[in-house]
Amino acid sequence: MFSLIRISSAIPLIVGTANAQSSAQASNPSNDLTLLELVEETGFLAWPLAALSIAAVFLIIFYTLTVRRGAVVSGRFMRSADSLIRKQDYLGLLSVCNRQDQCISRITSKTLEFATKNPLASFEEVREVTEAEGSRQASLLHQRIQYLADIGAIAPMVGLLGTVIGMIKAFREIAQHSFVGSKQTGLASGVSEALLTTAGGLCIGIPALIFYSMFRGRVQGLVAELEAASTHIMALLAAQYKRASGRKSRTGKDNTDDRPADIRGV
Repeated sequence: MFSLIRISSAIPLIVGTANAQSSAQASNPSNDLTLLELVEETGFLAWPLAALSIAAVFLIIFYTLTVRRGAVVSGRFMRSADSLIRKQDYLGLLSVCNRQDQCISRITSKTLEFATKNPLASFEEVREVTEAEGSRQASLLHQRIQYLADIGAIAPMVGLLGTVIGMIKAFREIAQHSFVGSKQTGLASGVSEALLTTAGGLCIGIPALIFYSMFRGRVQGLVAELEAASTHIMALLAAQYKRASGRKSRTGKDNTDDRPADIRGV
């Protein structure tokens, strides 16, 4: 019975000691690294990784605001272009193109400028100019989001470089000193610090590649819409060219310049 009394009296002491140890560990901030401490332990490569993370966040916000349908093709512009081409108001269409900051407006403006500056150009040559400008605008869209993919590829490589440098330092310490007993724990701590750069690089690279995949799918859809809009405008212009050619054939005039009269006068 006395032994049971001693055990029961020792239980609160054990529990109190355990609670004191847990509270001491909780109050000790050395076990939980803060963000600043992580940066300090990562080394000098933490600053390139921080710059890459800031650039990735900026690009994600920028692409979210700019890579959208209104910046490539808008229904308002297409309705205006359709109406003005049917009315053969090419001066008005050029004015609308100059006011709009869209890919389709740049393509239409380049097409009309080439048609007016080259009076003897055929419709096939005008079509080639339109296709070339359309390809250039599509390439610019793809090239714009490529920077995010570059960050996604560079950040893990920077992290790997930091790990390699840390491992080189650790193995040099092994070669110069004898690590036994508690010193092995210090060596393991140094290796873990070297791996922090790889973790940081992956934390930056993985989200960057995920958002790049999302924006790439969005750009592909916008390029398809841009091709459809360009084809529609060229079909309207082709109808005007055929109409002008038919009028010339009926009047018996020279058919070397088969462009609509309004385009020749722009």
